Amino acid sequence: MRRVVLFVLVLSGILFVLNIPDLAGAPVRFPIPKVTIDVGASDRPADVSLTLEILLLLTILTLAPAIVMMVTSFVRVVIVFSFISRALATQQMPPTQVVSGLALFLTFFIMSPILIDINQNALQPYLNRQISVGTFYERSMTPLRGFMFRQTREKDIALFIHLGKVKRPKNKEEVPTYVLIPAFMLSELTTSFKMGILIFIPFIMIDLIVSSILMSMGMIMLPPIMISLPLKIVLFVLVDGWNLITYSLVKSFH
Repeated sequence: MRRVVLFVLVLSGILFVLNIPDLAGAPVRFPIPKVTIDVGASDRPADVSLTLEILLLLTILTLAPAIVMMVTSFVRVVIVFSFISRALATQQMPPTQVVSGLALFLTFFIMSPILIDINQNALQPYLNRQISVGTFYERSMTPLRGFMFRQTREKDIALFIHLGKVKRPKNKEEVPTYVLIPAFMLSELTTSFKMGILIFIPFIMIDLIVSSILMSMGMIMLPPIMISLPLKIVLFVLVDGWNLITYSLVKSFH
């Protein structure tokens, strides 16, 4: 009953405040924002250019998640971190959101030299209207292509050149971007799985040792994971596992 009375008093106070008369005796009215989008004719080319820039920005924002996954280090980082959770067998600990967030920020850290290069040589000149859209695209893709070439295996590039029936390129500049991107992603998947195997080996050894000890002691009804899980977590903490994995991931891109 007290809660109901308190709620009625608070609600009455809010309504009273919203209807306090001002000095002229009229109630105070709070403005409600109104957002409109109009499409009309324009006599200035600058307005058309601004409209195209807005459309380009919205397109980039829409494709941003796919771009981050396809042409950056995100795929390798998030897969390796997922392997850690699987190897530890800690179910959803750490949570998927935490792992994805850590992978995203670590991707920004790894890609920071390339992002700085794109900002200085492509984005800022374009915003200052010093270069065209075509030049902006070329200058943006040059450092990204260089990064992808360093991480991509030649056999993966050759695979997509063969599948796409593309003329054999003489150098890296002749490799089309639509061939390089899937080859890069395939190489990233292969590298991340190789790192995942190395992560799994010590934890598999712990599971085998614990299972063998329990079998020899005749403790068949006791699940081995009840014993091996704490041991794996202790081992991971003692060797400073997150530090080692992060160091290995970052160094693998240099």
